[in-house]
Amino acid sequence: MNNTREVGVVVIGAGQAGLAGAYHLRRSGFEPDRDFVVLDHSPAPGGAWQFRWPSLTYGKVHGMHALPGMELTDADPARPSAEVIGAYFDRYERTFDLRVRRPVDVRAVREGPGGRLLVETSDGVWSARALINATGTWDRPFWPRYPGQETFRGRQLHTAQYPGPEEFAGQRVVVVGGGASGTQHLLEIASHAASTTWVTRRPPVFREGPFDEGAGRAAVALVEERVRQGLPPRSVVSVTGLPLNDAIRQGIEDGVLDRQPMFDRITPTGVNWADGRHIDADVILWATGFRAAIDHLAPLRLRSPGGGIRMEGTHAAADPRIHLVGYGPSASTIGANRAGRAAVRDIRRLLEREPAAA
Repeated sequence: MNNTREVGVVVIGAGQAGLAGAYHLRRSGFEPDRDFVVLDHSPAPGGAWQFRWPSLTYGKVHGMHALPGMELTDADPARPSAEVIGAYFDRYERTFDLRVRRPVDVRAVREGPGGRLLVETSDGVWSARALINATGTWDRPFWPRYPGQETFRGRQLHTAQYPGPEEFAGQRVVVVGGGASGTQHLLEIASHAASTTWVTRRPPVFREGPFDEGAGRAAVALVEERVRQGLPPRSVVSVTGLPLNDAIRQGIEDGVLDRQPMFDRITPTGVNWADGRHIDADVILWATGFRAAIDHLAPLRLRSPGGGIRMEGTHAAADPRIHLVGYGPSASTIGANRAGRAAVRDIRRLLEREPAAA
């Protein structure tokens, strides 16, 4: 314990949610390195955006909301989103002097003495009175399991490893998943690949018309109800549906977005359905989403029998010291901003109510 450093609050993650939390801590009078510390395991600013594929230009990004206190202006829509948002986050960290420590891997969060939390990292142990966990989902890509998967002689990769469309030139590609990433991959790959096949577990739901404030509130309410019950959060698209924009319409008209039901088995040369149909494939691209990266919180035993963490506002129902920002209903850029503010408000009340142990 001699090497343990003490702070009021540890923020884990420096993506949108973590930076929003750090900003509101700063505005509330907390000093970085003295009252709070931000730990990020990524090599550079930009959160998960820095790992996005080059063909995902800023103009293709849907719903990127500015961080609190600084607008993102004059961004070139043709520039890769990883570069645009990485530079923006870097400028933001420096402007507000958030002093993010990276790369630091958080390995576990445990109960410590005196009602404090011990945050064990690759850079030593931090003792904190409260925690803002803003680790997102990028580090936990979800790979479904299907019979015969290990026999496939082609290539299997996940959205998290997507290199851009050029690498699929002349290949037969099966894209699995009905979310935004799956449709974006298909629309990009189609003009390069020999063939594409789109399979999803459920028929895709396309949303017509504007996604207004009322629809947004309704979607958030559905996700919020799940986390209140301690169930794992659902993906945004599963609640909102896919926007039926011009690119999607063209993809449907061209036959690129011709959805097939989920195959039943993977073979060495492709995929099979129970009715005997077979499609040859060189690549299976799993656009099957991500799960919350919260394994480091396991020692605190916060998970409910439903598999998720039951939430009250932004904090775990079982422990008001633990705030999950960017989890469940706040897993959007605007939601993360609001949740960061709410978490800091609650943390201030908690720390004022419970003085630090001597």
